[in-house]
Amino acid sequence: MAAPPVVIWEREVQQLLSPADLIPRLEDALGKFSRRDAAEVLQPVRTAVPLQKHGGFMGLMPTYMEKDGVLSTKFVCFYKREEGSTLPAVQATVVLLDPEYGNVKAVMDGEVITAMRTAAVSAISAKLLMPPQAEVLAILGTGKQALSHYRVFTEMFLFKEVRVWSRTKQGAARFIRSIDGPVQGCSSAEEAVRGADVIVTVTGSTQPVLFGQWVKAGAHVAAVGACRPDWRELDDVLMKEAVVYADSREGAMLESGDVILSGAEVFAELGDVINGTKAAHREKTTVFKSLGMGVEDAVSAQLVFDRWKAKAGKF
Repeated sequence: MAAPPVVIWEREVQQLLSPADLIPRLEDALGKFSRRDAAEVLQPVRTAVPLQKHGGFMGLMPTYMEKDGVLSTKFVCFYKREEGSTLPAVQATVVLLDPEYGNVKAVMDGEVITAMRTAAVSAISAKLLMPPQAEVLAILGTGKQALSHYRVFTEMFLFKEVRVWSRTKQGAARFIRSIDGPVQGCSSAEEAVRGADVIVTVTGSTQPVLFGQWVKAGAHVAAVGACRPDWRELDDVLMKEAVVYADSREGAMLESGDVILSGAEVFAELGDVINGTKAAHREKTTVFKSLGMGVEDAVSAQLVFDRWKAKAGKF
């Protein structure tokens, strides 16, 4: 008889997961995914169920890594909230299963995993694609993903200046209070991104908030929001002038309004660059379109579970 599943919630997940340990595992997972070997990673494109009454979607993100013995799925509900809403924009839970028996081994908070693995993958994109000696980081958005990206990016890289923009003064003030390091609040998105070497968009916008005419030639953009085919964060000028990378080509072609509505070509997946099969065009303006993948959740959840077992003395 299988043991009851372990439940690992927010605070403990935060204690067990760190970007320094997670990033190498994510790089390995991205490379495996892009090799398209079903024995390494089997992952369908996310299934999204509309929650029409509540203005949201439930996403289901299953992954099986046969060689690594990892089977998991994430349930994520995400919403287009009205400005000023106190309701959460994202709620997520990750389930880890035993691939041989099929029982649930662990249920864990998915919001911490989502925030950290997403920021870590964006940081991997910057490591591969941002211009050498990048000095200025701009973040558009001030929610949980903005905080996670600030923490991971300032831990991984040495920026001389960090700028942030929010649609509201309250959002920017809350963000600045929430962090330990220096950051400059900007009154407009244009002010934040002019001259920036790296730009992170983590907004809930459905219309472009970042325009190509503002973006410095050779800058790198990590575009994290707009995860539906009719949602945008970036305008056509930027999408068509940049070299576009994605975590999953199939995911981008089905889910990314920035890619679909602009007609931009996805040049490569990050895993292709990691595997050495596609070039990292650091000398050009680059966009990494992040949709998030189940394999990212799978390796993150497995790391949390392994750390939990070691801490609990369960080997």
